[in-house]
Amino acid sequence: MKELKVPELAESITEGTISEWLVNPGDQVEKGDPVLELETDKVNVEVNAEYSGVVKELLKEAGDDVEVGDIIATVDENGEAGDEEDASAAKETKAEAAAVAEAPAKEKQEETKVEAAEPAAAKNTLATPAARKRARELGISLDDITARDPLGRVRPEDVEEAAKPKEKPAKQAKAEKQKQSEKTEFDKPVERVKMTRRRQTIANRLVEAQHTSAMLTTFNEVDMTAVMQLRSERKDKFLEKHDVKLGFMSFFTKAVVGALKEFPYINAEIQGNEIVLKKFYDVGIAVSTDDGLVVPVVRDADRLDFAGIESEISRLGKKARNKELSLDELNGGSFTITNGGIFGSLVSTPILNTPQVGILGMHTIQKRPIAMPDDTIQIRPMMYLALSYDHRIVDGKDAVQFLVRIKQLLEDPYDLLLEG
Repeated sequence: MKELKVPELAESITEGTISEWLVNPGDQVEKGDPVLELETDKVNVEVNAEYSGVVKELLKEAGDDVEVGDIIATVDENGEAGDEEDASAAKETKAEAAAVAEAPAKEKQEETKVEAAEPAAAKNTLATPAARKRARELGISLDDITARDPLGRVRPEDVEEAAKPKEKPAKQAKAEKQKQSEKTEFDKPVERVKMTRRRQTIANRLVEAQHTSAMLTTFNEVDMTAVMQLRSERKDKFLEKHDVKLGFMSFFTKAVVGALKEFPYINAEIQGNEIVLKKFYDVGIAVSTDDGLVVPVVRDADRLDFAGIESEISRLGKKARNKELSLDELNGGSFTITNGGIFGSLVSTPILNTPQVGILGMHTIQKRPIAMPDDTIQIRPMMYLALSYDHRIVDGKDAVQFLVRIKQLLEDPYDLLLEG
């Protein structure tokens, strides 16, 4: 008998929550076959069988928290799918049939009468004779009983379990992924939903960022007229040539890379009493998913042209929404861009994605009257920008000038496009 353990996943991941078992006891598995899906603080990963054989027992349930090295199942390398269960079931059925045969004739006649009164659907339910007898005694329909037998056969212990009083809400909540309805002390309805591991991690990291960094935010606004005009001029040819749409994110990514090169302390992190200045430009792009915010990383953004950036953002966004991101695609970013504008946010304060020391917040484009250099008033598409930064190593002067540089690059974007 071999033990299936939670394997080493990544250096920064030591625990997870079993999201779903992909096998049942009695199933035949080959080495390398996925047996369960594990939800970690970053991605959902499949855990594969380390041995070939028959799954004998699942030691953990869906919803259980597990750590690397925990034993979660056992595998019989010499077993064959269904053999032990079939033999055991046949033996049990034979013994129960013998017991019924030895029962008094009157009891058998009574059972026959009651059995004749069973609904047709219940007669078709796979169950042992003893289970049928016990269900009739307790007045329980076989259709309402969940069989634990991998073959779907209802046994007496299943009947007894179904007859027990309902579990307390805490256990029911675990079986239903901790989701339940209850009433408060004021007799008002509420619903409790267990936080996913990823949501817990997001919450903890956001609090950690505020507790471990001296975070400040500076704001500015950018006139998007030139970017929107350039997109309008080039979008059709761009799509035809590169098979990807020319969006706003490539402009902002290019502008961020250009500004980071001029202000290297914003492309850094603190390690102990040292400042690590990063000589690469791996830009994280925040993506909203049903399970919360994730930040896949566009690697070496300084080496990519506009088409390369747009293609990579599209690829990573699709994988994020489909829960297919790998750990490598989430680790190691040096700066982050988040776009609350797609949800209609006019202005907000983004929280640092630690250990990074800078994050740029984009917002919705809104037409506003703007005083022009010639003192005329024009209606312009404007966007508020927010830069949150760690004041421990980034001075306010550098933060303000960094954001001003991004504004300048976006308001005269032709150089960015030519460089890309």
